[in-house]
Amino acid sequence: MPRFYCPPPWEIGTVLDLPASAARHVQVLRLQPNDTITLFDGTGAGEWDATITHMGRSTVQVRIGACHAINREPAAQVHLAVGMPANERMDWLIEKATELGVTSIQPLMTERTVLRLSGERAEKKVAHWQSIAIAACEQCGGNRVPTIHPVQTLAQWLQKSEKADSDSDAVRLILSLAEGTQSLHAIKNHKNDSTLCSTTVLSGPEGGLSPTEEAAALERGFIPVTLGARVLRAETAALAALVGWVTC
Repeated sequence: MPRFYCPPPWEIGTVLDLPASAARHVQVLRLQPNDTITLFDGTGAGEWDATITHMGRSTVQVRIGACHAINREPAAQVHLAVGMPANERMDWLIEKATELGVTSIQPLMTERTVLRLSGERAEKKVAHWQSIAIAACEQCGGNRVPTIHPVQTLAQWLQKSEKADSDSDAVRLILSLAEGTQSLHAIKNHKNDSTLCSTTVLSGPEGGLSPTEEAAALERGFIPVTLGARVLRAETAALAALVGWVTC
């Protein structure tokens, strides 16, 4: 059954207009009144049956039906903070990270970041990336849409995250090529309750974080980890860390 995201709030029995993107998709699929679709609100609460009641030229109305408490989210809550890769690679990273169950993504500008965003251009990019996350959830069956945070510099984010992170159980990791760094697998085995806490993974752009940036993160309690002997692309490294922490 086709699945579509519809932002909350709404209740069983109400009739509402689908968001424009979902309405276009319904029309492309040539669905008709009385056809049934599945809706989710992005919070992870579950899925709802919905019956199409009206098809307009550009709008689609549905009546909300029964709720099903379906959870397909990983136990571990993983937040990716990534130095934005160039070109379309950030789009790809967000799509795949969403499929794998990331909780949120923080786009960062670092010393070596090629993509520079600010103002209205940054806002449009974040909105674009959020729509990619929504579409990925619709496709993969996820019921919790990850948050794509506004673009920040690494320095800004480190300062804010240090003040905001008062949870002593939280784990903060930084991907590092430095010698003597422990493996992700070893760190997770040591943190045997890691699936129950919030984990942040900081990853650099093409060329990685500078020594100064890595030192700043280490000073704020980030644990340096390695993914192995190979040097991965920026977008691959972030996804490999996500998979490793969720599944290993």
